[in-house]
Amino acid sequence: MWGIRQKLMLGFGGLLAVNVVVGVMTMAQIDHLGKAIDLILRENYRSVVACQEMKESLERLDSGILFTLAGNAMEGRRLIQANTARFQAALEKEMGNITLPGEGARAQKVQQLFEQYLQALPLTTQAERPLEARQSEYFARLYPLFQQIKSESQQILEMNQANMQAADSAARGQARAAHSQMLAAIGVCALLALLFSYLAQRWILHPVRRLIESANEIRGGHLDLVVETRSRDEIGRLSEAFNEMAAALRQVRKEDRVNLMRTRRATEELFKELPAAIAVFDLEGRVEVATATANLFFGIKPGLKANDLGSEWLPAMIRKALDEGRAVEREPAEGYIQKFIDHHEYFFQPMVVPILLGPEHSEPTGTTLILKDVTQLQERQEMKRGVVSTVSHQLKTPLTSLRMSIHLLLEERIGPINEKQAELLVSAREDSERLVGILNDLLDIQRIVSGKARLAPKPVAPRDLAREALEAVVTDAKDKGVTVANEVSDELPEVMADPEKIRHVFANLLSNALRFTGPGGAVTLRAEQTQAHVAFFVEDTGQGVPERELVHLFEQFYRGSGQDDKSGVGLGLAIVKEIVRAHGGEVRAESVVGKGSRFCFTLPVRAAAAQGSPEKIL
Repeated sequence: MWGIRQKLMLGFGGLLAVNVVVGVMTMAQIDHLGKAIDLILRENYRSVVACQEMKESLERLDSGILFTLAGNAMEGRRLIQANTARFQAALEKEMGNITLPGEGARAQKVQQLFEQYLQALPLTTQAERPLEARQSEYFARLYPLFQQIKSESQQILEMNQANMQAADSAARGQARAAHSQMLAAIGVCALLALLFSYLAQRWILHPVRRLIESANEIRGGHLDLVVETRSRDEIGRLSEAFNEMAAALRQVRKEDRVNLMRTRRATEELFKELPAAIAVFDLEGRVEVATATANLFFGIKPGLKANDLGSEWLPAMIRKALDEGRAVEREPAEGYIQKFIDHHEYFFQPMVVPILLGPEHSEPTGTTLILKDVTQLQERQEMKRGVVSTVSHQLKTPLTSLRMSIHLLLEERIGPINEKQAELLVSAREDSERLVGILNDLLDIQRIVSGKARLAPKPVAPRDLAREALEAVVTDAKDKGVTVANEVSDELPEVMADPEKIRHVFANLLSNALRFTGPGGAVTLRAEQTQAHVAFFVEDTGQGVPERELVHLFEQFYRGSGQDDKSGVGLGLAIVKEIVRAHGGEVRAESVVGKGSRFCFTLPVRAAAAQGSPEKIL
């Protein structure tokens, strides 16, 4: 059985073999061409140079003879002597480099002619002989020998040049042959590469591509797919394993479906019997399952959409929970959902919780609506408000009479009192005044909650509000050694506010800041514009508020840790919250223990305030 490894070795081995053959052929051709070129340069070129030397030295000899005939015997003898030796050296070189047929005979003939030339040379160069005889000897013997020697040397030179040209042509032919052989080898290599590429696609790529396509099909839920197995190599075994995996997945899916249907059915039946009003929505806002209470009180049934249930608040809460990925609860200040069923009044507080895939996945798959029954809580709050209102009104009249009596006693209008009696009366007056403040706060809360308090907003500069607020506490701050600063800019836009009510807000926040800031500390009042609102900040460098208490600061009757005997009963910040919300703003608190606190509330700017009657009901 041929595996992928053997197939790859076959393909790459073939390419390696072709490369080796092409390399060997290339080296052989290069060596052959090198030898041919070496032959041309080493043998024929030497003969050409030697013949050229003989011709040049012979012409110099002839020039020396002519110098002697012209009367310059000294120069003539010098030329004859020097070039005779030069000719003989070149002739010896040629005689030792005979490489061509007929070249040796011509070289010997040149040697014989030159010997004759040397024998006739003295008859022309002896000065004692008559000039005419010497000239006659030159033209009769030397010059013809000169021509013959020169001709023979030229023929030897031409023989070697012709052989060089022939060798060059042969080298060029070999180069062309090598070029053709190389092209043929490259073509064979290319064909083998194409063949291997085709085989690789057929053996490897096509099966792998089928596996990839099958994996994509399975990822899309098509678990019934079976991969066709055509080979017994690694790809074939992988295909078989793939089919076995798909079969196992089909079995698991079948079991999961059975378990899921059983669990879903049991969950639905159990869900319907829950006493609370709960419903599960998918991502499109359609009800998947709902309890009987949700169906009875709100008409929520499986299959209905949130937009069709007649509750305007529900789609908005679902969108907010999905967008923010957290539970969204309707605040009590926004009002509970009121329902009348069988002549009974019920109150519900809705909360929408996103359903996530798991702890490590933040992608929601739906939402759960929980309608918490707060009827008893609402009734207790109404009962508490009624009791507080009744008690506050009932206590106010006797308390006023008590204050008047204490006042008259301190003025000694009904008789003198001693020092000890005066101290007791002063203490009683302070406690009565504190009790009056508590009753007033209770009545203010009652009026705000019941809607009887009225708000008259008007355009006010933030700087003016801050200045008036700080003027009321600057003396107390100096007495305590605390620095107060007004950093509210004059360039901020006017806000719509009831100055008297906002002064109460500032007074409460600033008094708290001074109370919990020690000597050497600072209280700063700042403001900045945030879109359609101006945010006011009251910052201090006091002891701070623990994080666990921050969420309860604005609740009625909540008193945090570290309160002294002069602190109120926990209504000040609750009144602040109701006043700010009546203006269309929000209030919040931030704090770090040991570093200080920052309280912030917002007021709408003049341009963004609602148009209409300047008077509103709290």
